[in-house]
Amino acid sequence: MIDSMTIASSGIDFAMIWAGLIAFAVLAYIILDGFDLGIGILFPFIKSKTDQETAMNSVAPIWDGNETWLVLGGGGLFAVFPLAYAVIMPALYMPIILMLLGLIFRGVAFEFHWRTKNSQDWWDRGFFLGSLVATLCQGIALGALVQGITVADRAYAGGWWDWLTPFSITTGIALAVGYVLLGAAWLNMKTTGELQKQSVQFAKIAAWLTLFFIGIISLWMVFIEQQYLHRWFDAPNVYYLMVVPVAVVFCGFKLLYGLHRGRETSPFMYAIGLFVLSYIGILISFYPNLVPPSITIWQAAAPDDSLKFLLVGAAALLPIIIGYTSYAYWVFRGKVKANEAYH
Repeated sequence: MIDSMTIASSGIDFAMIWAGLIAFAVLAYIILDGFDLGIGILFPFIKSKTDQETAMNSVAPIWDGNETWLVLGGGGLFAVFPLAYAVIMPALYMPIILMLLGLIFRGVAFEFHWRTKNSQDWWDRGFFLGSLVATLCQGIALGALVQGITVADRAYAGGWWDWLTPFSITTGIALAVGYVLLGAAWLNMKTTGELQKQSVQFAKIAAWLTLFFIGIISLWMVFIEQQYLHRWFDAPNVYYLMVVPVAVVFCGFKLLYGLHRGRETSPFMYAIGLFVLSYIGILISFYPNLVPPSITIWQAAAPDDSLKFLLVGAAALLPIIIGYTSYAYWVFRGKVKANEAYH
């Protein structure tokens, strides 16, 4: 009742606006950093040293800028939804810390690959390991959030290992497979020759596995929490929400068809489409909760005055981030050729 009265009196739902902005930032991070993490996971399976370096050079100008969205999403959650931050962090300390360590190690290994020759193989293993650990931990954290966080008196009330379950491990593996799909589709779009041929084969395998995991996790979710079951299968929801799984099947078909026909750009776009649709499915399942199953967007939000003040800064900052990100991708567009090093 208080939430609806506050919204009615101001006329603007600032909490919902901020929920949308943070959701956008997280999705942007997943897509943009997803394909370079996927390249890190694929790295040991790329046959030649030259092709490995070409793969690294395809993301070298943009990979660190992609992580801006992670900072925006995490910082925004802390500033705008302090209750959600205070509940989620204690519940997910271990996977989040391991994720950050993986991202740091991945970044260090990426740079040291080009600066040392004697220990280059070790840093290449670090590039793979950091990418894999970061990805698995992101997926595990997502799975732990989907399965719900125990809350009592506005604080986390669960155990230290609640985040580690068969479901969260499955989501971790699924995200790793999905990132491999993005990375392989990116290399198919950005490279030529033998590396492109390898990338197409990687993408075909990862596409089938990604679709498999989307189906398994979607079915599993509805048995985890009654809210998800009713949201998707109660009438009239079931009639208009079915467009999401239908769109997933369509994207999967177009992705595989594009790979089979030798397309370069469309498989990457349809791979992104699978991630977007999966993300939309999660948002539909969560709404109106920010922390399932009990903390809503409005309960977790800071006071309206704080939201208004921060929104002014976001209105100035977001166009700058989108602008320089778009400019970087535009400048470094086109194919990356072997021995044409960015570093």
